[in-house]
Amino acid sequence: METKKEIKSPAQIEMMVIGKLKEVFDPEIPVNIYELGLIYEVQIYPPLNNVYIKMTVTAPNCPVADTLPIDVKNKVAEIEETGEVEVEMTFDPPWDKEMMSEEAKLELGFF
Repeated sequence: METKKEIKSPAQIEMMVIGKLKEVFDPEIPVNIYELGLIYEVQIYPPLNNVYIKMTVTAPNCPVADTLPIDVKNKVAEIEETGEVEVEMTFDPPWDKEMMSEEAKLELGFF
């Protein structure tokens, strides 16, 4: 018997995307990019569930500035329920350690 596939809401898909973003790390920092505050925006556009992500890196000369957006796109594309994935890199506003979650600050010893 074939089971009916549950249709996910944009909010559910956004949570799935955030879960995938938490699997991506800057190789020099032991905290995921979401908790680091590198993700500025996540948008889901129904009905195709295309995903738009605006992100940054810790510094414009970051060694992974070219490859990290590709890693993000590929990781999010693993989600079956998503359509096209677009990742925009921005440096405005510049990243600051205050953008990190409390968890990330604790992990990195900023308390």
